[in-house]
Amino acid sequence: MIGDPAGWLRRYRSTGADLPFGDLLGWHGVSMEGYFWRLTDPSTGRVVIALVGVNTPQQGPAWATVGIAAEPWGALDTAELPDAVADPRRLSVRVGSHVLAREDQVRVQVGSSAVDVTIDQPRPWPHRLFGGSSIFQTVPGLNQYWHPWLLGGRATGTVLVDGEQVRVDGWQVYAEKNWGRGGFPEAWWWGQAQGFTDANVCVAFAGGRITAGPTIAGRRWATEVTAVVVALPDGRVIRLGDPVVTPVHTTARVGSWTMRGRSRRWSIEIDADDDPDSAFVLPVPLVEERRNTPGDLEHLAGHLHVVVREHGRVLWRGDTELAALEIGGRALAEAELARREGDPRPHRPKDRTDHEA
Repeated sequence: MIGDPAGWLRRYRSTGADLPFGDLLGWHGVSMEGYFWRLTDPSTGRVVIALVGVNTPQQGPAWATVGIAAEPWGALDTAELPDAVADPRRLSVRVGSHVLAREDQVRVQVGSSAVDVTIDQPRPWPHRLFGGSSIFQTVPGLNQYWHPWLLGGRATGTVLVDGEQVRVDGWQVYAEKNWGRGGFPEAWWWGQAQGFTDANVCVAFAGGRITAGPTIAGRRWATEVTAVVVALPDGRVIRLGDPVVTPVHTTARVGSWTMRGRSRRWSIEIDADDDPDSAFVLPVPLVEERRNTPGDLEHLAGHLHVVVREHGRVLWRGDTELAALEIGGRALAEAELARREGDPRPHRPKDRTDHEA
């Protein structure tokens, strides 16, 4: 180990963990590594997301979960695609001819949808010691890690949705990564919002049941954690969510998300909601089976209200109607699909799924 520090670091990162001050953007080599971008145009209310999951089974080559969803079109295209490759040294992912993405460029094509944008004026994650998972990023073998690496910027290019090509000219952009040894937790909640009065503001949160280590006597270490990040108009970025020193108390259910986080200096309140029928049913990968399955319900244009206090005084508050809000879990998503199939009422999302892996 002493004679091969580079090899030791590769093995350590292959558990999903990173050292303090580490670069979290490169591929770790765990079974699932997800890349996510969200484009928001407050002037028109248009929102587009692109997701790419690089899935590495124990046997055989890596494959990808790829998807694009857009509002107000209510359109969703997803696919299982072969030939997925990610770079362990930097943020760079390629999936055949369908995906080419780097820190400053996103090109994703799936079904009848496409995103082709460049990113400038980025507002990167500012804290060098830890990423979005904070101290948990150093713990090997967690089932999920999270890092919101881009908290703003300008996207320029085009998107194609339902045969309509739309010019993207300075839309707000957000990007994150998530990865883990076991795919996704059994249940989770997530959100991200821009479109506030101040274009510099960005809100993101992610939570779920985190597990690690081998099963002992039928049990594995587990805890529920929610991390909340707010990028303020003045440039400061606040992160709460360490269970002991900056806890965030969360209530998340279909159509409703409530968070209360605090530290000695800061407190953050988030209240969000949307019509349950407006949610997309997004896929998550079954890595070893080389296929996707319904995994979560995600809204692309929900309401979110946030209040930030410093030493008890309101520092900033804001509202947006363009919040992404998610509640995750296979059982939940499968039940929602079954309900929709048996419900004669129309549902806005038009789902199209391709299977090419």
